[in-house]
Amino acid sequence: MTLKWLAVVVATVSLTLWATGNAVTLAVDGGQLPLLVNLLVLTAAGTAVVVAVVAELHERLNNRLSALTEFLVARLNEIETHTGDRNTGFVEGYLLSHGQEAAVVPFGRRGRGAAER
Repeated sequence: MTLKWLAVVVATVSLTLWATGNAVTLAVDGGQLPLLVNLLVLTAAGTAVVVAVVAELHERLNNRLSALTEFLVARLNEIETHTGDRNTGFVEGYLLSHGQEAAVVPFGRRGRGAAER
């Protein structure tokens, strides 16, 4: 059972026990449960409701991040597919146009200006 549903069950049981306890005490005694018991039960129910809401928001955020991640991965794969094709064609075309005898010529050292002349 997930945290959200466990918190919902705790809140429901707490409020049911609170209402039942107060109804029975009212019918038998004409009074209510002690203030400490009422506060304890209501605090437990309120905390459980907050935990359930936070758990639901966390689950939604996690689902959105997963969907965004899947979208980005798909988009990056698509971009990689198109970019890889263009770069491959460029490199192959360059190599074919220069043939096997194309030499690699390093850049020469640049001069330091008028001081070396």
